[in-house]
Amino acid sequence: MGKTIAQKIIASHLVRGDMTPGSEIALRIDQTLTQDATGTMAYLEFETMGIDRVRTELSVAYVDHNTLQCGFENSDDHRYLQTVAAKYGVRFSRPGNGICHQVHLERFGKPGKTLIGSDSHTPTGGGLGMLAFGAGGLDVAVAMGGGAYYITMPKMFKVNLTGKLRPYVTAKDVSLELLRILSVKGGVGAIIEWGGEGVATLSVPERGTITNMGTELGATTSIFPSDEITRQFLAAQGREEDFVPLSSDPDAQYDRIIDIDLSTLKPMIACPHSPDNVVEVASLKDVKVDQVCIGSCTNSSLYDMLKVAAMLKGKTVDPSVSMSVSPGSRQVLTMLSDCGALSDILASGARVLECACGPCIGMGFSPNSGGVSLRTFNRNFLGRSGTRDGQVYLVSPETAVASALTGYITDPTTLGEGVTVTMPQKFKVNDSAVLMPLPPEQAKTAEVLRGPNIKEFPKSKPFADTLSAQLVLKVGDNITTDHIMPAGAKILPYRSNIPYLSKFCFEVCDPTFAERAKAAGDGIVIGGSNYGQGSSREHAALVPMYLGIRCVIAKSFARIHVANLINAGILPVTFANPEDYDRLEQGGNLTISNIVKGMEEGKLTVTDETGFAFQVVCNLTDRQRAILLAGGLLNYTREGGQ
Repeated sequence: MGKTIAQKIIASHLVRGDMTPGSEIALRIDQTLTQDATGTMAYLEFETMGIDRVRTELSVAYVDHNTLQCGFENSDDHRYLQTVAAKYGVRFSRPGNGICHQVHLERFGKPGKTLIGSDSHTPTGGGLGMLAFGAGGLDVAVAMGGGAYYITMPKMFKVNLTGKLRPYVTAKDVSLELLRILSVKGGVGAIIEWGGEGVATLSVPERGTITNMGTELGATTSIFPSDEITRQFLAAQGREEDFVPLSSDPDAQYDRIIDIDLSTLKPMIACPHSPDNVVEVASLKDVKVDQVCIGSCTNSSLYDMLKVAAMLKGKTVDPSVSMSVSPGSRQVLTMLSDCGALSDILASGARVLECACGPCIGMGFSPNSGGVSLRTFNRNFLGRSGTRDGQVYLVSPETAVASALTGYITDPTTLGEGVTVTMPQKFKVNDSAVLMPLPPEQAKTAEVLRGPNIKEFPKSKPFADTLSAQLVLKVGDNITTDHIMPAGAKILPYRSNIPYLSKFCFEVCDPTFAERAKAAGDGIVIGGSNYGQGSSREHAALVPMYLGIRCVIAKSFARIHVANLINAGILPVTFANPEDYDRLEQGGNLTISNIVKGMEEGKLTVTDETGFAFQVVCNLTDRQRAILLAGGLLNYTREGGQ
């Protein structure tokens, strides 16, 4: 039987396990990336392992999240990241050089390579034919040390594209259409491969938008073929030697095939507060717009920005709309400036922000109270913008510009003929903002600089055979990592300070959670379906662990979060009977007995203080059980675990 693209890359990187869907496999990792919001913790974890040099082909530390420097905290983190990268063999992308996924696509991504990053949108690399995964920082630290990356062997989905996009219909609309079809949990346990004749009509930046948004489907990752379009992109970046052709075999088998005719798609929009709450833009034409934000790792490429500039040229943003534009990299910003497109953007009244994540993670440019904000980003979770009652919609750059010009949500196809942009044959390459690490001999004596906001990695504790704990919090379906550990300008600077950060844990759901969890000693959280969707941030597991949470019982989990819980020494289990969820009350006490035997058998019994007993399922591998019994991945690694 033939193989899919992903299966071919997995087979060439398989360290242990077999490729039977549902079984645990271990992969050799070629490249890693970190960003500053999660990177500080990842490098603290790496240092704890006592390894003197990274063992990957390439590792890059990016600064793109915490670029607002209102106090010493972010500056100290940047200094730590620069010095730790220099010492241990990691390239350092300076603040202002750009968003990690955009820069990595431009300068470092290679077809056929494996990549993991401490950011959930690392699958952007799939637009180049990489097998790229979002992961927790501890998994990235292990990979930098030469360790394997463990995942459950995914199913294979294929999206078969036919036709060609009409003017003003975009790759973002393709992503939103698939979210409408599958929902935010429809891709769980699967790798999504994009194929069909329509693929040849999509540029690498468009493909990157689609693989980036695959994260919102809950997919393990997404991937495109590496073809002539890929070769042309790499050649334009001066990297044609990195090109490797990749395609699936004609007789490859897929667990599901979805057909999308690009020529029939219309502009789509995701309504508050979920990326899968998707309708046609035209259906919301009377909704007043207060703010428009263009950028993020989803839609900040030169291709996107040139279209934005062309639509804005000679026009003015409606006086009632506040508009921002964030180029994705210094390369994009420089080339916009050189060709005059930047002047067209500025002349429209839009504000140009630095090349960083910015408003996407609540780092500035929050909407007004109750304001309607159209964003070309990948997430519109409640409160993520920094405004608790902000109404955030996800759209394409074309829909964003059309709406900024009219002041109302506007279908861009009503504006007449679409804009056409010509991509350059050669991109302007200047990697001076990527600092190379020190040579090994110099690195031995180099100092790593730590500020007072950088605290030690929190210590977890091994599991005993019985756990008696308070049900500290009960939450519903689709709880995101933004619910568990919020982002934003007020909180992100403390990502390297778990004790302080813990004050904000579950603040969106229950402002009293942190205080109550600490008072309880050992605690349990109950969740609904798709618990932990969203970001790869391991802080959503580390902080609850610090607060005493030992177990999370949910109807189902998001892939990355369940891995992070295990790495932090928190037991993730699912209800054998989902109806038992309704019988549990916050504040009660729960007891889990015979934990060691139950882990081996895959089922545990939980009893509440009234005597009500129910079954929970713990589908754990031998390795995962050993990690939990050791009290987390760091303890397990120290004890010699592989």
